[in-house]
Amino acid sequence: MKETFLLVHSAWLGAWQWNTVKQLLIEAGHNVITPDLPGHGVDLTPAKDITMQDYVDCIVNLVDKQEEPMILLGHSFNGITVSRVAEVRPEKIKSIVYLAAFLAPAKSSFVSMIEGVEGSVAVENFYFSDDQSCALVKASEMHQAFAHDISEEVFAKANSFILPEPARPLFYELEITDKNWGAIPKYYIECTLDKAIPVAIQRAMYDGKVEKVFSLETSHTPNFSQPKELANILIELVK
Repeated sequence: MKETFLLVHSAWLGAWQWNTVKQLLIEAGHNVITPDLPGHGVDLTPAKDITMQDYVDCIVNLVDKQEEPMILLGHSFNGITVSRVAEVRPEKIKSIVYLAAFLAPAKSSFVSMIEGVEGSVAVENFYFSDDQSCALVKASEMHQAFAHDISEEVFAKANSFILPEPARPLFYELEITDKNWGAIPKYYIECTLDKAIPVAIQRAMYDGKVEKVFSLETSHTPNFSQPKELANILIELVK
């Protein structure tokens, strides 16, 4: 059965993170959309000008162009973003997949959810730029925080594409309802070796909220370390 997947990249990365997974899904007969959110990838919108509404508008514009409901996936921070998209376009979303992502309750933000988190290399090395427009993770810890299961050489190639994360969306307090977002089937792909969002935190976020959980023994970025296994999970979802 042919489906359309809309894959939303994580913070700091861009559509390029999905290159291998996208190709595998296309080879399996599916349509795949992988946008760059504002300020990411090839989109050079200044970070200081970007809000969560810009992210949501970017995705909604793509969703509205599709005739049939689609499968919407959010990675990491952008679990919050796809939740909001699903809230405003529930009729266009067949299901939501959260990949090591923030499956956040209403009125919570990324910033509020990382308060007090322990055991995260990413959180321990997280900081804002001097002008407060961007969020960063200490450069020397990026590899360990997000992709410790790929080689330093491979990570160095990916690292050249990583950009500072716009700060304002990280403070956005999620607006969702049981009527819209709550009625859409949800799935979670946990990453058990994750050093950015430790698996215990992932499990606390998805507990009781999803139809099914899939596990990958990977870092925060299985799109790099186990793209075939990740693609197979997504293919299994639509069989």
